Amino acid sequence: MEFWQNIYSNFNPVAFNLGPVAVHWYGLMYALALISAIFIAKCFIKHDKLPISNDLFDSYIWWAEIGVILGARIGYVLFYDTHTMYYLTHPWQIFNPYINGVYAGISGMSYHGAFFGFIIASYLFCRKNKISFWFITDIAVLGISAAYIFGRIGNFFNQELIGRVTDVPWGIYVGGVLRHPSQIYEAILEGLFVFLILVYFRKRKTFDGQLALMYGALYSIARIIAEFFRQPDTQLGFLYSDWLTMGILQSLIVLGICIIIYINRKKIINS
Repeated sequence: MEFWQNIYSNFNPVAFNLGPVAVHWYGLMYALALISAIFIAKCFIKHDKLPISNDLFDSYIWWAEIGVILGARIGYVLFYDTHTMYYLTHPWQIFNPYINGVYAGISGMSYHGAFFGFIIASYLFCRKNKISFWFITDIAVLGISAAYIFGRIGNFFNQELIGRVTDVPWGIYVGGVLRHPSQIYEAILEGLFVFLILVYFRKRKTFDGQLALMYGALYSIARIIAEFFRQPDTQLGFLYSDWLTMGILQSLIVLGICIIIYINRKKIINS
């Protein structure tokens, strides 16, 4: 337990170096998340004999990934970054990995920004290729939910999104302070649990879009729970009282939207 509590003192977030470029475990975990999302989705397509060609789904992956990356970065700039106006007036700097000529990587991604970027990209792809938006997103969320586990582990390795102060024996020291390993909580709640529930319902769904909407709602609930163990973003703090964070606010909005759409779609199917 002592090793676990002091894991950050015994762990190098840099996996290896390629010349002047440091390759972090964070980046490797996100690469693994992308690969696993694709692999898992394709496994379900093959196993469940879903009517979509491999070529079409490969094309969709590119659209979805671009939407996720753009949405994640832009979402962070709009809702979390302290230099929002600078980026809005210098948009070409949003994806610039250099600061004053020094490579620093691109830091700052928003899940909810990625979520809406994914929706927009999926809608545009489906409209262009004349296929069902709900059908293809039902497939995608199976892979996304599982891949999310690796994303949060990447956050853990990168020593970011730290937890709140605690005295539980499985806490970890961050800067000499014992804190909840909230990234691991999120990997389990927002990733593993959501994935298992979606897998259980995938052959029991009654309409296209049910899994996608369940994913949005289940993730939101899991994120709200996890936020009570996660330290609020330093630059934002609590938005209201000592409980409302930006993550909770955005999750409540997504949860409400998913519930409304779910009820409406079910009414349409049953009418």
